[in-house]
Amino acid sequence: MMDNGSCGLPGAGDGSYPSDCELTAALRERARERGRPLARSDAWKRVLPRAKQVRLLLLDVDGVLTDGTIVYTGDGGEAKGFNTRDGFGLRILQDGGVEVGLITARTSEAVRRRAADLGLTHVYQGRRDKLAVYEEILAASGLRPLQTAYMGDDWMDLPLLGRVGLALAPADAVAEVRQRVHYVTEHGGGRGAVREACDLLLEARGELAGALARYDR
Repeated sequence: MMDNGSCGLPGAGDGSYPSDCELTAALRERARERGRPLARSDAWKRVLPRAKQVRLLLLDVDGVLTDGTIVYTGDGGEAKGFNTRDGFGLRILQDGGVEVGLITARTSEAVRRRAADLGLTHVYQGRRDKLAVYEEILAASGLRPLQTAYMGDDWMDLPLLGRVGLALAPADAVAEVRQRVHYVTEHGGGRGAVREACDLLLEARGELAGALARYDR
């Protein structure tokens, strides 16, 4: 028996299948990988104290939950594409005790359906004055600005981004927005930006590892 942790040549048993030693080594390496902390950017680490206080995440739709593309259908409706990883992240975030809402200037049946699928608690469509909606939410919920976060991607979002405790923007937001937020995601709108925000909030609350453990067995 070898005492240096090595299994010798790959497939030493019959040349086709991994040996018991190789399988054991693979499991050990997987366990080590699980225990290693994820590499996080300095920007991510800096906003963790702000993110820890958030109890409500508000999102724009076009350019945040989607890539900003609007498709007009033959019957006069609109079609939008949503990222499944974003949706899963929002479900986990709500399970972790953070409420989620949408504020959008447009009105779309696709957005209504997506919000219903995700069980979102605050859904405001056709509201161009997003700051006024935000003030309504604060008054109704009793939350303080420091307990709220918002992700937007264009000029219309600037007033609200300047009010919340944690201002977020996707990687492909316009420059004026990216310059004014606390954190810019590495992913673009409709391409994982919202999932990244969810992971950030969960990690700040100390719940990300526990959420992962429910699936990584």
